[in-house]
Amino acid sequence: MSIEPIAAVLGRVPSGLFVLSARRGDEELGMLASWVMQAGFNPPMITVALGRDRPLADWLIDGVAFVVSVLSADQRPLVRHFGRGFASGESVFDGIPIHRAEGEIPTPSGAIGYLRCEPISHIDSEDHLIFLARVVDGQLDDGQKPMVHIRKNGLKY
Repeated sequence: MSIEPIAAVLGRVPSGLFVLSARRGDEELGMLASWVMQAGFNPPMITVALGRDRPLADWLIDGVAFVVSVLSADQRPLVRHFGRGFASGESVFDGIPIHRAEGEIPTPSGAIGYLRCEPISHIDSEDHLIFLARVVDGQLDDGQKPMVHIRKNGLKY
């Protein structure tokens, strides 16, 4: 069986684009993510899949709270900024307008809304860590359309 049809179909599974951010002491991290999904009603839960090499994955394993910001269709500059990736210790939010969610977590301004989450557990896949998190707070700025992400190849970003 050829992998090409599988890659093509997986690439057509739509997702949103999100900025994940967290604060631990004086350090702050942020990254672009597309694999975020609601996973429960009561309590509200989400899953987030992060590449094993992402510094934020280590923080979530340690139980650090994080924010998921839902990007609007007109926030392409944030996609470019956060899509390049950042090493631990780099200034992630320089030049980006932010506000601070509860717990002082930096959150990009202008997003459709955000969810503040606490990681509960995770499972390992071959190349990603999949986190289950409880949603403990959120805010909506209604009236914007969410950014939708569709890839040509579902086997790479």
